[in-house]
Amino acid sequence: MKNKGVQFILLSAFFFAVMNLFVKLSGDLPSIQKSFFRNLVAAGVAAVILIRSGQGFRFQKKNLPLLILRSTLGTIGILCNFYAVDHLVMSDASMLSKLSPFFVIIFSAVFLKEKADPVQKLSVVAAFVGSLFIIKPGLRIDQIVPSLIGFAGAMAAGSAYTCVRGLSQRGERGPLIVFFFSAFSCLATLPYLMFSFAPMTGFQLGSLLLAGVAAACAQFSVTAAYSYAPAKEISVFDYSQVVFSALLGWIVFGQIPDTLSFVGYAVIIAVAVMLYRHNRKVSS
Repeated sequence: MKNKGVQFILLSAFFFAVMNLFVKLSGDLPSIQKSFFRNLVAAGVAAVILIRSGQGFRFQKKNLPLLILRSTLGTIGILCNFYAVDHLVMSDASMLSKLSPFFVIIFSAVFLKEKADPVQKLSVVAAFVGSLFIIKPGLRIDQIVPSLIGFAGAMAAGSAYTCVRGLSQRGERGPLIVFFFSAFSCLATLPYLMFSFAPMTGFQLGSLLLAGVAAACAQFSVTAAYSYAPAKEISVFDYSQVVFSALLGWIVFGQIPDTLSFVGYAVIIAVAVMLYRHNRKVSS
């Protein structure tokens, strides 16, 4: 079960990197508009899966408050992240988003009573340090506000993933969680688009639709991941998104990581292997 959780969190990290690639390719559009299309596609994909499953859109009434909380926090996280991406250099925004695993472990310990042992705590800190080598954020005075918004987005995302874990423990279906969140986010951002929609080219529309497809795959993967394993055992692997982003940046934009970035890759991979072996030893 834990191995499946790791596999799904790695898959989620890859698809989130692909999503960010297409969001970047979509150009200069409002963050709310990008968020709407991202979640519109995800909602459509989740709806098809729910209909084909024969179980429809039914959910457990006792889970409604947690579904609303997960969707609200997820929407805040997306809007904050896209705002940070639009107002900071991509590396700084990515670093702030990578703080979310810290909040996952913190909130899981507080609300789900999933205690992390010293090795797992050290692994998360080490992975965070490895990410610093890659991203090398520079927080100047003129970046304080968007940086704080990005930080708030990471906190909201970590809280949302904790809610996903809680919903899975209560027996709620993954596709339903994804659909509820995506539909909720679309409805929350629709009023803005009704009055401030920015015209798009065919390429921009296609990029956002593909970003939505990647987001749907990522959402299903992360939902599956936290249903298979506790956050403390798999959230550290989310840092692999940095590696996937670097590879896509090199392939699409010709960006070549510097020496410090390669040091970061080595740290993250070493931490991932160490944590994986530790979890296997503990569970055996």
